[in-house]
Amino acid sequence: MDQILKYFPDLTERQKEQFAAMPALYEDWNSKINVVSRKDMDSFVEHHVLHSLAIAKVQPFKSMAEILDVGTGGGFPGIPLAIMFPESKFYLVDSIGKKIKVVSDVVEKLDLKNVRCAQTRVEQIPERDFDFIVSRAVTDLSQFVGWVKGRCSDVQYHKLRNGILYLKGGDLSEELAPFKNKVKTFPISDFYNEEYFETKMVIHLPL
Repeated sequence: MDQILKYFPDLTERQKEQFAAMPALYEDWNSKINVVSRKDMDSFVEHHVLHSLAIAKVQPFKSMAEILDVGTGGGFPGIPLAIMFPESKFYLVDSIGKKIKVVSDVVEKLDLKNVRCAQTRVEQIPERDFDFIVSRAVTDLSQFVGWVKGRCSDVQYHKLRNGILYLKGGDLSEELAPFKNKVKTFPISDFYNEEYFETKMVIHLPL
């Protein structure tokens, strides 16, 4: 918890309890299914929870905001963001059933009333009124845009325009070139001082 409180000192007691419960839940599931890489479990809070919460540093979500997490895997970035923003609504989807099984169990055990999840492909989701679509490097950004285009609401009430908030690292110049006039990158090292975040970014692309 100290690592989270270092960057998010104003958590409620409920939020502290939920974040504190996460590592044991994932340790238990990892003993059955390799949902989080073994090496990452040693740095679970840094590599998964804090990394997900970098989006909160870029754009805090307002009450009743609708957020879609595409390719959520083990529930990242969706679950940490849902804890951080209990008044916002989160829809976590992944095409792999065993991952959604884990996510559903973690959501239930953390008593996250603002989260729903489903085993589905994003192309099959009928809703088209999300404020933001979040994800953690599931594919090349151009392909991702093709998957999610047309799924954001026209009603704007956040500082950033409705669109994609994407977690990715490394040299992104070639990948972002098609969007150079629209895309904005936020180095996560501006928010956190751990070495792990040195080359990682939050990418914002309005849709």
